[in-house]
Amino acid sequence: MDLDVAHVRAFVRAAEERHFGRAAGTLAISQQALSKRVARLESLLGVTLFQRGGNGVHLTEAGQRFLPPARRTLAAADAAVAAAVGTHRPLRVDVWGHLYAPMRTLAQVAERAGDLALGHGRDLPSVTNALLHGDIDGAFGRVHPPLHTGLTHRLVRLEPVDAVLSAAHPLAAEPALRPDQLRGSLLWAPGNLDRLDFLHQFADRFDIRDRAASVNLGLAHFLEEVARDPQRFSLLPADVPLPEIPGLRAVPLVDPTPLYAWSLLWRTGDEHPGLDGLTAACATEAGRSRWLEYDPAHDWLPEPPG
Repeated sequence: MDLDVAHVRAFVRAAEERHFGRAAGTLAISQQALSKRVARLESLLGVTLFQRGGNGVHLTEAGQRFLPPARRTLAAADAAVAAAVGTHRPLRVDVWGHLYAPMRTLAQVAERAGDLALGHGRDLPSVTNALLHGDIDGAFGRVHPPLHTGLTHRLVRLEPVDAVLSAAHPLAAEPALRPDQLRGSLLWAPGNLDRLDFLHQFADRFDIRDRAASVNLGLAHFLEEVARDPQRFSLLPADVPLPEIPGLRAVPLVDPTPLYAWSLLWRTGDEHPGLDGLTAACATEAGRSRWLEYDPAHDWLPEPPG
């Protein structure tokens, strides 16, 4: 049985978008053309791949079984075309969680990772869409559930987290703080806490009941807001370089030390050779700099490393 790659691509995009119209738009074809391609594929396979109804489509059991190998088929076809025409393109890598400066970590491995082209993702959902659509090859940031089933991730770094607070805060002079000592202080978040998984889980775990959200206008603006109020605090990975803001203090957290988990994320089945180089470079640096040390007796993670 010979499969038409265009038909397989139409199926995969429709499965990712769960909507024929949106999927057609990403392929720059009409919805009618996409529907015909999917119908021809279903006829050739002799199975129904989608349940149609309502405002979208859903995969049948046959469609769910077909999706992973279909993605691998597209990746292999794209790689074959690139090899045949002798083209080489850099690994396209995006980042999210910009307030926590993810480029600090990538910069430490970039020279050993091969040819990289960096993007400008805003958040995990936008990076997820870019990966699934093939607009980028990999991404770097903090992964949290629910993660799309078409993506794979690998833990790269566990970074200790500090409390940042005003020099006028009652605990500002302490050399270190336990997270539970921050009860009674106001957790100042750079946006809606429901979308900031790490801060949300920290607040729940350590019973930080006073919480408020700012508008994310950049790290300097955010920390200036923290420094102005002696009741506010927030959290930042320990290696994030702080802007020079009068009246701001960073205090290590201990017993337990919260760890911020950085991961690489890519589309399952993507065979871009640069992915191996990037993951190998991260593993080398993790061993050299002890990036993945974790002691459950002394450290805290929203989820165990894996």
